[in-house]
Amino acid sequence: MPTIDHLLSRKPADRQRVVTISKNATALEAARVMNDHHIGALVVTDDDHTVAGIFTERDLLTRIVSAQRAPEKTRVADVMTTNVVVCSPETRCDDVRHIMREKRIRHIPVTEGRRLMGMISIGDLNTAEVKVLAETITYLEQFVAPS
Repeated sequence: MPTIDHLLSRKPADRQRVVTISKNATALEAARVMNDHHIGALVVTDDDHTVAGIFTERDLLTRIVSAQRAPEKTRVADVMTTNVVVCSPETRCDDVRHIMREKRIRHIPVTEGRRLMGMISIGDLNTAEVKVLAETITYLEQFVAPS
């Protein structure tokens, strides 16, 4: 399987932009942004636009809803995941899939140094794998029954 950089370059244009939110935003604002963009995670940024954390649907459910906190009063910084797993553009897709499975996460920001380059989801990996498998099947069919 290819590298993350390869995967990012083949994402549709409307899915290449990483949606971020300030750590000072409220959880309600974060939920609205995720709904507006039909996504399950936001990269939380510091004032210098570097990765400070990640806010996911799981954070919303476990740290807001289940804890009965008021989303309009709760800052993202207080409920985000701060121990963020990131990868580089050179990371192999298989390695990212393994990390996601092992850590039970569905989104990994892609960084180069301190710069945010993109976001990879389990859906992105699944789409890429389906394409590889389809190409393999086509190749094997041509090998077995040449035209």
